[in-house]
Amino acid sequence: MTTPIQRWVLGLSAAASFMVVLDMLVVATALSTIQRDLHASLADLEWTVNAYVLSFAVLLMTGAALGDRFGRRRMFAAGLALFTAASAACALAPSVGWLIAARTVQGAGAALVMPLALALMNAAFPPERRGWATGVYGGVTGLAATVGPVVGGAVTQGLAWEWIFWLNVPVGLVAVPLVLTRTPESHGTRVTADVPGLLLAAAGAFGVVWALIHTAWVPLLLGLAAVAALVVRERTTTAPMLLLTRGAAAGNAAIFFVNATLTGGIFLAAQLFQVVHHLGPLDAGLRLLPWGVAPLLLGPRAGALADRFGERPLIVAGTALQAVGMAWFGLAAGASYALQVVPMTLSGAGIALAIPAITRAVVSRSAPVDLAKASGTFSTLRQLGGAFGVAVLGAVLDARGYGPALASSAILAAGAVVAAFLLPDRLPDRLPVPVSSPR
Repeated sequence: MTTPIQRWVLGLSAAASFMVVLDMLVVATALSTIQRDLHASLADLEWTVNAYVLSFAVLLMTGAALGDRFGRRRMFAAGLALFTAASAACALAPSVGWLIAARTVQGAGAALVMPLALALMNAAFPPERRGWATGVYGGVTGLAATVGPVVGGAVTQGLAWEWIFWLNVPVGLVAVPLVLTRTPESHGTRVTADVPGLLLAAAGAFGVVWALIHTAWVPLLLGLAAVAALVVRERTTTAPMLLLTRGAAAGNAAIFFVNATLTGGIFLAAQLFQVVHHLGPLDAGLRLLPWGVAPLLLGPRAGALADRFGERPLIVAGTALQAVGMAWFGLAAGASYALQVVPMTLSGAGIALAIPAITRAVVSRSAPVDLAKASGTFSTLRQLGGAFGVAVLGAVLDARGYGPALASSAILAAGAVVAAFLLPDRLPDRLPVPVSSPR
């Protein structure tokens, strides 16, 4: 059974994360309309996406640290308020420069929301129930990644592109007071902020994401150097920001490759349906829905299975299904849509099994004082994985075409399989019980 507080925490965390993930992809099917209305160049359009991605990835560790120091509920509500205000600024943008600036602020709000949503959720549930909770959470956020292009296409065609941002405003206005009144406060270890560590984390994320977006070697090398310096510092400082255990490292590597496969695959599939099959943005988005059915339906049950059997079997099975599904989708890229539904559904089933178990392995296994720290690292690697997948598959697309590019995403999923085998072989938290969702 779940308590009312647990239901509020899970509902608000999942809703906020749904909104954040949705806004990563909702712009994709509205870009042509934005370009026409704001007289934007192609580079301007890229930055309407990249500005959000960069500020989001760069500030995630900072968001987690602020939650530990000043209160996770308080900073989660602040992030929601900032995200909501920035959404309104996006909708009111009179120029593309204004839109890019507002998207940057929106990403900063998201960097507070995502790690603290996970931290609050895991603090609210006991270890034996966290698998189920992360299953619900993962199913909702996985659905957001799939329906983003659909929502963007439908709203742009039916109303106007500004409404893809206005939709966030009433949700945020309702969610902020509910967070402050319905969820309990929690803190991490209250220590002096590690400013050099935060700067190294920000520099590393910025350099890597910038390099992936622009295919630039110098920022990549500088970013990797900052990451290496951060790891050295974390091993010597008395108040580390990162969890450097074997389980955390393997789980973070797994989510990096899972999200690289998912995000890269969705971006390529959306282009495939529009460019090759000549569909409109709404029709193209609707064809992506099979990806989101399994995460929505199987997420809570998959989380309960992780509670019962442990994480590693589910992660191995899920990432293997994702690899098979993407390889199959690549082979069917030039075929009829009926032959593409099965591999998309198979890939979605893999995501439904893997993501809740990975989240449990990295975040839910952490001590209560380390929850925001673990969530920040996890969310950063997840975000970096998405940028990596888009960049790598885009390069293969330019060189070989849609089929090989989609098929090559199976190699990224194989990286997640390898990472899954490196996870410690943990026993379940309690004796096996019948698997069911709570009433």
